[in-house]
Amino acid sequence: MLISKADVDRILSALPHLHRGPGGAAAVLKDGKLISSRVWGYADIDRGIPMTVKTQFPICSISKQMVCLAMLSLSRDPTATMRQRKESPKTQFQLELQKLLPHLAGRADVELTIENLCNMQSGIRDYWAMTTLYGARPDGRFSLLHDAPKSIELCKQFHFSPGTEYSYSNVNFYVLGRILENVAGQSLAQLLVERVFIPAEMRTASLNPNTNGLPLPIVGYEGDEKLGFFRATNRIEWAGDAGIAASLEDMIAYEKYVDRSTNDPQSLYYTAMQSVTFSDGKPAAYGTGLVRRNVAEKETIGHGAGLRGFRHYRVYVPSERLSVVVMMNHETDPTAATDHVLKEILQWKEPEYPVYEPARNWFGDFLDAETQLYITVEKGKESGTLSIRYARDAEFVRLTSDTRAECRTMTAEIDGDVLHITRISENRILRATRIPKPSDLDIYTLKSEDYTGSYYCEEAESTFHCTGGNGTLYASFTGFLGDGPKWLMRYIGGDVIAMGNPRGLDASPPGDWTMVFKRDGNEKVIGCTVGCWLSRNLKFVRSA
Repeated sequence: MLISKADVDRILSALPHLHRGPGGAAAVLKDGKLISSRVWGYADIDRGIPMTVKTQFPICSISKQMVCLAMLSLSRDPTATMRQRKESPKTQFQLELQKLLPHLAGRADVELTIENLCNMQSGIRDYWAMTTLYGARPDGRFSLLHDAPKSIELCKQFHFSPGTEYSYSNVNFYVLGRILENVAGQSLAQLLVERVFIPAEMRTASLNPNTNGLPLPIVGYEGDEKLGFFRATNRIEWAGDAGIAASLEDMIAYEKYVDRSTNDPQSLYYTAMQSVTFSDGKPAAYGTGLVRRNVAEKETIGHGAGLRGFRHYRVYVPSERLSVVVMMNHETDPTAATDHVLKEILQWKEPEYPVYEPARNWFGDFLDAETQLYITVEKGKESGTLSIRYARDAEFVRLTSDTRAECRTMTAEIDGDVLHITRISENRILRATRIPKPSDLDIYTLKSEDYTGSYYCEEAESTFHCTGGNGTLYASFTGFLGDGPKWLMRYIGGDVIAMGNPRGLDASPPGDWTMVFKRDGNEKVIGCTVGCWLSRNLKFVRSA
């Protein structure tokens, strides 16, 4: 495939218009060589400091694959400290995992492995989502020294058995970072420099755990053109699940490193990019800090990244030896940006599909019995499509008959009042029953007093406060991070109520939490199950 610089220049020139905001940076590489790069706008729009190829961004979750590379390097070339021990590097990692997570990794009935962490198959709830229940405020502080260890201490149960499913959890990589430091006898920053940044020739990349002290002059922005853009406040610390800062020059060097590694079976990245499976042998899309996706009928391997005020994506197409990197200091969809660039370069056109009209019983809200999460089905943006919201964002599926729909990551079928969904990428099957739709009058006259009060979750050491009246309810949480803000609740139907969580310590936020209230034989509410797609099935018991 021949790619001209003029064509790539034209394609990249569209990004500032398709994803309007303060600034950004992008690059395209082919066969390990830079075809074109582009920077636009401002690193700090208030001070008029322009974006450059040397401007360092927090690359957030793209850090995960680099932490995995450091782990693979230690497995092959242990430090002097590691060589003094009798055990193999893998055994040393596993023993340290058991020390850090004694409630989970030390259990006799379930095995939790290092691979489960790297592949997002641990079954551990995401700690950034859980901070909402711990009483965090969206612009609050989170300390690696004081708060992260307490969060890990509260990891007492799985929300699925390790190895059986996929669920994104930043805990996995926070723990992995600590394992590497403790076993290697070196800081994660030093390990990354010696084992990733220097080999990849990422000359200005560094571990920068404090999001309140990002490398100058970069500033992240919330907002949009209608609301206006304003400086994002970040005061969390992270190292392992994120934390690396890198410029576009650094990322171009990394993509060159990726390309020369891809066909070298001895390279670290070659090992990292190999496909993984779930415990039942089915293929998994996520492995070793990398995500496999099909774009324009091509397999891609990459990862996205986000922090309040920042969105990035890097992707590599092995069959074409093609790389795309997009980094922006505002909140837009970086996956859409890289997909646009890839599709334009590959000259890919969306095929025409037969259009089916959906059966009427598709639409509404449903409750999955096992996850205790509500699912909303609505009409899609295009004819012959549906919008299904189970995780944070709506996903679009195309109808293949009036009662069946699918996309690359999900199949769905409606059977009367039962919604069947197979979440292919998560290796999970949902069976959700319809929640009777309340009338407007039902919503306005909801018996708020049935639900108001306090509820305690022993596992999370969290108190849920339900307040309000006259049909309007609010939720707040008290935990080790303090007293959180009041969040709006929205009545779904029956005893199911959603709590909006549009902002959190990390980005992207959890979105809606599902609260399923339980009653005793006298119809008195005695507790509830609270969960979101990142952290499911937390039991709260009424305490007041």
